[in-house]
Amino acid sequence: MTRPVAASLAAALIAAAGIALVIAAPQRPAARAVAVIGPAAAEESGAPIYYQDPDGKPSYSLVPRKTPDGRDFRAVPAGADVSFDDEQTTTPRPATTAGGSGERRIKYYRNPMGLPDTSPTPKKDSMGMDYIPVYEGEDSDDGSIKISPGKIQRTGVKSEPAAMRVVRTAVRAPGTIALDERRISVVAMRAESFILKVADVTTGSHVVKGQPLMEVYSPSVSSAAAEYLTTITSKTTSGDVQYGRGSRQRLMNLDVPDAAISAIEKSRTVPTSIGWTSPRDGIVLERNAIEGMRVEPGGVMFRIADHSTVWALIDVAERDLGMIAKGQPVTVRARSFPGREFTGKVQVIYPEINKETRTARVRIELQNPDLILLHDMYVDADIDTGSGEAVLAVPESAVMDTGSRQAVFVDKGQGRLEPREVKLGHRGGGFVEIRRGLAEGDAVVVSANFLIDAESNLKAALKGFGEGAQQ
Repeated sequence: MTRPVAASLAAALIAAAGIALVIAAPQRPAARAVAVIGPAAAEESGAPIYYQDPDGKPSYSLVPRKTPDGRDFRAVPAGADVSFDDEQTTTPRPATTAGGSGERRIKYYRNPMGLPDTSPTPKKDSMGMDYIPVYEGEDSDDGSIKISPGKIQRTGVKSEPAAMRVVRTAVRAPGTIALDERRISVVAMRAESFILKVADVTTGSHVVKGQPLMEVYSPSVSSAAAEYLTTITSKTTSGDVQYGRGSRQRLMNLDVPDAAISAIEKSRTVPTSIGWTSPRDGIVLERNAIEGMRVEPGGVMFRIADHSTVWALIDVAERDLGMIAKGQPVTVRARSFPGREFTGKVQVIYPEINKETRTARVRIELQNPDLILLHDMYVDADIDTGSGEAVLAVPESAVMDTGSRQAVFVDKGQGRLEPREVKLGHRGGGFVEIRRGLAEGDAVVVSANFLIDAESNLKAALKGFGEGAQQ
């Protein structure tokens, strides 16, 4: 005898022995037996068909049971069955007459794939799937649909009322630090000059207003200084204020520092060189002055910028530009200093769009007392675009967005849900503003929306809603 044949024979003997043991086994006492009641018998006797967690959690038992804290599970009779059997069975129930035995009447059959196609009699679609029966009370003329309590419990459907909330929308965008154009000065010669000496000032040095930068000899400046000195010391013209004012103005036109002019007035001598000083507090961005060099009129010797106030130039995406307005508060964070925040307001929205990046530039003025924000430093900005006024809002999870339309499910109670088209506004903090379609207090489904959509043929309901609105 081969091994496979022997194995088959042994299996048959074991099965026969098991059947004999079951037939010969004595009946257990009725007090210790667990009765399994069929749906039909439970319907007639009113006995519970299962037990559910008393808090409504998705925990069930076929026999009496207690929770960990000692509470009894709730008995669920046949009349309160949550119908765990899928209502979309492949074999449709036969339509009953009005004088039947209490079963629900089938009004029509709908397409199993959610297409807007119904039939008064059972049929199959092009793929061989049976159409789903729709019973009386499960549909309504207002386009709402009804979901059985069992499906609501299994899918975790939750509702929340639409309420007045302050929707805070923060637009986050990257940017860079730039110098304030109004706080940049240059030291340039307005006449032919020669650099005699340069102070110990280099690019990157911090200077203060009035600090010496260089000593310059200029024939034009010396000539103007001699003329001014002659005017204020002459017995003929010293008493005429107009003569002295004109000569002094010539020195000022040559950009001679006020300190040098005051020194001429005090010493009553024409200096061989004029000391040039810094016009403001700031950082030396550029130094071109070299000892002994000849400078043509207009030559820039120093460029100095004040860093105590800087600009943050933020690149906002084109889609967010409509929410940006002047005066909105902004929080800026420098990537070089984690945890440090700088606050400011939107000062200017530049009137142009970058065609490569499709962004618009926004300017924020920031105070920089520690001088840690440097030119061209990368930063991230959070622009608060909220108005601060309460608006009607629902959680973002409640909105079904198809791209061209937005809708929510309004909970009418008793498992009845109405798909309703809405017009949205600002988003922020997990909520979205509802500008049209809902009223305060309307309960909307905030979870399992897509499962309901698949069950209730939302597209067909919205289509009928739209056609009714056009009539």
